[in-house]
Amino acid sequence: MPEVLTDTQQALRRRGICVVIPTYNNAGTVVDVVTRAQVQCADVFVVLDGCTDGTEALLAALPEPPRMVVLPRNGGKGKALKAGFKAALAAGFAYAITLDADGQHFPEDIPLFLEANRAYPGELIVGERQGLRNAERSKGSRFANAFSNFWFFVQTLRPLKDTQTGYRLYPLKSLRGLSLLTSRYEAELELLVFSSWHGVGIKILPVNVYYPPREARVSHFRPGRDFLRITLLNTVLCILAVVYGLPLTIGRCIFRFLWSALAFAAFAVTTVVFVTPPVFWYLNIGGNSQRKKEEVHRFIYRMARFAVYGLRFPGVKYSLCNEPGEDFTRASILLCNHQSHLDILPVLALSPKLVLVTADWVWKNPFYGYVIRNVDYLHASEGVETLLPKIRSLLDSGYTIAMYPEGTRSPDGRTGRFHQGAFHIARDLGADILPVLLYGTGRVLPKHGRLLRRWPVRMEIGRRISPEALPQWGEGPREQASRLRKWYQFRLAEIADKIEQTRL
Repeated sequence: MPEVLTDTQQALRRRGICVVIPTYNNAGTVVDVVTRAQVQCADVFVVLDGCTDGTEALLAALPEPPRMVVLPRNGGKGKALKAGFKAALAAGFAYAITLDADGQHFPEDIPLFLEANRAYPGELIVGERQGLRNAERSKGSRFANAFSNFWFFVQTLRPLKDTQTGYRLYPLKSLRGLSLLTSRYEAELELLVFSSWHGVGIKILPVNVYYPPREARVSHFRPGRDFLRITLLNTVLCILAVVYGLPLTIGRCIFRFLWSALAFAAFAVTTVVFVTPPVFWYLNIGGNSQRKKEEVHRFIYRMARFAVYGLRFPGVKYSLCNEPGEDFTRASILLCNHQSHLDILPVLALSPKLVLVTADWVWKNPFYGYVIRNVDYLHASEGVETLLPKIRSLLDSGYTIAMYPEGTRSPDGRTGRFHQGAFHIARDLGADILPVLLYGTGRVLPKHGRLLRRWPVRMEIGRRISPEALPQWGEGPREQASRLRKWYQFRLAEIADKIEQTRL
């Protein structure tokens, strides 16, 4: 029979997320932990780090045994994690959620890591254990965590409250220092430090924690020997921070700043020197005719295509999927989700017969506002009733009207509420609705961002919704807007799952 997966299990598999559980003689708890983890995730790897207590037989007897990686002798948590990560990568997974086998972590928190991964793809998610101050812990455990937190800040200049938590989500293809990983449990600190130095984002996720009574705990921590190992590791990391980690971090920041400044300068020079003045003189010498406006539209189209396909900023790969074979020969109302300042260029690069409905900041933009105001682009602040005759005339002339139904850019990449105006216009004018989905621009330059980031950008053109088919999306503009927004959310999530699993 085919495997039946829950929604969470399917979502984790689509995003290439598995669970890795290292264990050394936790026979009393590991079966419960693995069973509960399997409820959340169908892909669980258990690394048996030289277990001598019958753990392998217990797991093999489960109705659905996990994937087991058996190490012949106990090598420590660092070696177990390395073996688990290699097995996950070999199986095609992009991410691994790690949790301890002693019952301290709650597998029921795995969906929280899924949501965090969707919000912060490619980043290392650290499960910060809640209630540590009130938990019954030894003085050695408290000191070790504080000690680790302090040195992590010294080595990376980034504060973390719980650097010793084993509940994390790792982006496997972005891990650095894996070949140098120490063998014992201090390896988790090393992974954090190397990831920070190499620019992997680190996000905090509050998670639950359970500390059983002292007599029921299984601990392999050896205070004297392990504190010595941690001290030696931090000594080495501090030296590396000075000669390698911090220079690498500073260099990366300088590169991002220069790259972003160069991109902005190129944009400013292009619009101020090569776009706005020529358009101004062209439209004002000999009169501003409709033929001239059409020529300007073709000019804008060519400039947008050059920016999208020709410049190719480092790390920003653009792709277009046009499965329906849309050629824009028929006028329509184009709806595109809105994430970033960068959204305008891919839309303008679709067709020369395209007019944008713009927000105030575009209409009044000092670089290209003149062009926008003088080639029949539309000002959203005028309202639907005022715009309706203008849109009718443009549609009759064969122009596609591009709108952002969210009205404003999304600060976190999520698809916001769709306004109803576009659906009223499509109904009143009998126009097709053309859905266009845009992924990645909000990652390259988010709403409140100042520096560009390397990330793929993908545009996907959907199938037209004719006036006759529009009622299938709901009885009126309000329901139609709500249903189409849900479709955008679903399809964009599918695009994100595919790209973020294969890229990262």
